[in-house]
Amino acid sequence: MKSAPPSVAIDGEKIRHIRETARLTQLYVAKVVNVTTDTVSRWENNRYPTIRRDNALKLAEALEVELAQILRAEEPESCLPAPLGPRRAGALKLVLFGIFLIGGAVAAWFFWPSGSGIRSELVRVERFLPPQVAPGTRVPVHLRLEADTKVTGLILRENFPPGWILVEADPPPTSLDNLNGSVRWMTRHPQQLKQIVYLLEAPTAVSAGALVNLEGEVVANPEGQNLSIVVVGESSLLVAPYHWADENADLTIGDGEILDVSDLVDLSDNIHFGWNEIEALWDAGAYRFDLEKNQFVPLKTPPPPDS
Repeated sequence: MKSAPPSVAIDGEKIRHIRETARLTQLYVAKVVNVTTDTVSRWENNRYPTIRRDNALKLAEALEVELAQILRAEEPESCLPAPLGPRRAGALKLVLFGIFLIGGAVAAWFFWPSGSGIRSELVRVERFLPPQVAPGTRVPVHLRLEADTKVTGLILRENFPPGWILVEADPPPTSLDNLNGSVRWMTRHPQQLKQIVYLLEAPTAVSAGALVNLEGEVVANPEGQNLSIVVVGESSLLVAPYHWADENADLTIGDGEILDVSDLVDLSDNIHFGWNEIEALWDAGAYRFDLEKNQFVPLKTPPPPDS
């Protein structure tokens, strides 16, 4: 009996599409599979072409799909051509070698301009978002930066919908345009800037059920050469009457969820995450959202019956 292969090839684009369509966060998927959010992000960006079969099965379970739906499609087998004669084979090798040299020269010119050795892969910014935000409340946005020491300057731009307000940021932005929904950070030492955290406040009039998108771009200028890299990671927020810390939107902030909030709070002492309010909702056991006051109200739940 033929045993199942120990690893399988996954399709990152399919995984990301399925997760975003189901409105699941990378954090939720990571918890179900028992891996880090970094690992989930690398799967979605095809950084790992193959993964262990047991992890793939857990991933499919987290996404609530069959395993086959997240696997990379196999290339169809084609009919093999007749063997080439020695002379034609030699000519073909020369042609392929010439193509290889030309392609290598083009790639070197594009990725290593003026001999600088700078590649776009040397700068990476990933965004982490809660799954939802309630009207008139605030939600944290976390950006994680990875920059090579060769990159001597960097500008990070984030765009958010007009009407939303950036109320706090750590570190403070270099420029902020709340009217048009744009914020920028500029640094001469990207390798020292590991993360950015900022708070967005949703308008009170925003409709429940709306899906809000954030966009970001990194511009680097190593040795006079411009690089433009899109911010990767989570980009969508659902407007719903649930607290941003309530990851599964069950009107309860559980022990695991408040520990995740604690980890986020540890990232910055300069951001007011509303820890006291979150702790009160967690301690109460449940909550509701007051639409008139745009605030969360703790609801005491009865203790479980003795077994």
